[in-house]
Amino acid sequence: MTDHSLSPAEFDDITDAAAHWCMRMHADDCTPQERLAFEQWLDAHPLHAFEYEAMLEIWDVAGDLPRPEPVVVPMVAVKPQTPWRTFGMAAAVCALALPLAAYSGWNLGWLPNSYQHFEATDNVRQVTLKDGSQVELNLGSELTYSNYKDHRQVTLKKGEAFFSVTHDTSHPFLVKAAEGKIRVTGTRFNVWMYEDQVKVNLIEGSVLVSSNDDLPGTD
Repeated sequence: MTDHSLSPAEFDDITDAAAHWCMRMHADDCTPQERLAFEQWLDAHPLHAFEYEAMLEIWDVAGDLPRPEPVVVPMVAVKPQTPWRTFGMAAAVCALALPLAAYSGWNLGWLPNSYQHFEATDNVRQVTLKDGSQVELNLGSELTYSNYKDHRQVTLKKGEAFFSVTHDTSHPFLVKAAEGKIRVTGTRFNVWMYEDQVKVNLIEGSVLVSSNDDLPGTD
């Protein structure tokens, strides 16, 4: 989704605002006034809702990360900083820390190095995932794809999808649907989901179907 009437700086402002509202909407101390202001911001421009949905998807991925133990930092005396300087220092620290965190998260298998989101609304849709696998989405279907260091993961959020998976025994392909998971290395199969019901039709190859708790080594 693009809007050529907006400048790059305006795009950045919308992305920053979407990140801010995503954090506030998930905060325990979020006030009714803030929620009203968020709704007003959301309705102010079509791109606002689009960027906020993208932030929610990132939030969902981050929610699966393990939480590190708190670190106690000795108290030291510091000279008071002006607000703009404090903000600048925080931004600089974040700019340095985020790439390192992303790299560490990838090496530990916590964070994906690529992420895709697909929906089929009015027509059947054929899509290609980053690993080369082909997926045909039926009407009203939605899925996401994340590429981790030790596996590839698709989450079928709703609907039906037919998969033709690129063979890679060292990089298993996992499909999450409702409370179940399908694990493959290279095969063709169909997954249909309605509410908590999941049906898998195998066309070629082999798959391992299990509940979320039965398949070790996955989130």
